[in-house]
Amino acid sequence: MSPLEVTTPTLVALTAVVTAAAIWLIILAVRLTKRPRNRPNPSSDLVDQARELKSLGQIRDAVFLVRGETGMSQRAAARFVNRL
Repeated sequence: MSPLEVTTPTLVALTAVVTAAAIWLIILAVRLTKRPRNRPNPSSDLVDQARELKSLGQIRDAVFLVRGETGMSQRAAARFVNRL
């Protein structure tokens, strides 16, 4: 057997390491897209729209609007709307 031959256990181990690294990179990419670093400040129009929805009792819609426009998390958008 030459030193360059790959045995089955070595191939299985190598495959496991490569697969684990790929999964880790995918998880990292998903987490980074869920938490953008540069979140835009809410515009005055967005604040007015969210405030109007909240006054009409449509708090879930206001939170959804804020999340869609700013990329905030559910918790952050809910806090933002509650403070209006």
